[in-house]
Amino acid sequence: MKAVVYRDAFDVRVEEVDDPRIEAPLDAVIKITTANICGSDLHPYEGRAPMESGMTLGHENMGVVVEVGPGVERIKVGDRVSVPFNIACGTCRNCNAGFTSACQRANPSGMPGAGYGYPKMGPYQGGQAEYLRVPWADFNLLLLPEGTEHENDFTMLSDIFPTGYHGAELAGVKPGSSVVVFGAGPVGLMAAHSAMLKGAAQVMVVDKEPDRLALAERFGATAVDFSKTDVEQAVMDATGGQGADCGIEAVGYQAHDAAGEEHPELVLDQLVKVVRATGGLGVVGVYVSQDPGASTEPAKQGRYEFTFGAAFEKGLTIGTGQCPVKRYNRELRDLIIQGRANPSLIVSHELALNEAPSAYERFDKREDGWTKVLLHPAA
Repeated sequence: MKAVVYRDAFDVRVEEVDDPRIEAPLDAVIKITTANICGSDLHPYEGRAPMESGMTLGHENMGVVVEVGPGVERIKVGDRVSVPFNIACGTCRNCNAGFTSACQRANPSGMPGAGYGYPKMGPYQGGQAEYLRVPWADFNLLLLPEGTEHENDFTMLSDIFPTGYHGAELAGVKPGSSVVVFGAGPVGLMAAHSAMLKGAAQVMVVDKEPDRLALAERFGATAVDFSKTDVEQAVMDATGGQGADCGIEAVGYQAHDAAGEEHPELVLDQLVKVVRATGGLGVVGVYVSQDPGASTEPAKQGRYEFTFGAAFEKGLTIGTGQCPVKRYNRELRDLIIQGRANPSLIVSHELALNEAPSAYERFDKREDGWTKVLLHPAA
């Protein structure tokens, strides 16, 4: 089959690779109808997260089941499904507690958590390809309505829509909350959308890219351009001097200032300033335990020196970590079906699989209008 294969930093290629096959009784193989390029895919692409050459990329996947193992009972050939980026066994202590993002069995390295086509997440090939093997299919796969309706909405269920919702959940967004979201990339936009779905009275989105801020406004948020505006003053003015009730970090360890300089602690520091005392922070932007390309020596070792003392003095609640997709994806699917949620507003490009190398390059350069890229392998 054809697949998007990582070869080295800034070098991804569409190559012929072995078809996936049933390797265990609980496996399924799906034919990919849509696979997304995620901002997290840029970490290995830029050489900031070590990845083995030859790995197929892609952890945001959906498609149709074409084969199941002898132990699969719920999922059937022909089912249209969303594939959570977490690979979870469904039976370990963490899976039973609902933390499918920290499965204790799926990653052979012993690290908690496994996923498709991503560094340190196990040996599982990604879904930017024509077909994908899914372990523990009965537990992991989310059934979708037959046909092709809502394809561009449902493809967000594998990662970014639940991750944005997770950020709102970790931050404690409730009806009537005032919320500030840092980052108007796909996850930040989904966090803003989720905050509105949860009943927030006021959502502000902080970024500097005009195309992304325009999308934030389409979701009903107030855009704050940090290259032109004092963010702290803007949030205080909007909240009567109190600060936001909740803050969501959707940027991660590669945060940049208005001049383009990288400061890994930048967004955390700003959130501590603009969220009111006893408020909540939801940190779903990616931070890593090692980053040889970091701009500071501590950050190279995964130490991020933000103003924790001020956070402690304000009594802030801080929630972090990868999203356990299965905790939210069924409910978010139903919001899409009922017309209450429309995450596909962020889609900027729909491309064939062979266009992936160019798409990676342009998305990585943050070219104007390249917000969310969907790959359709059958196109």
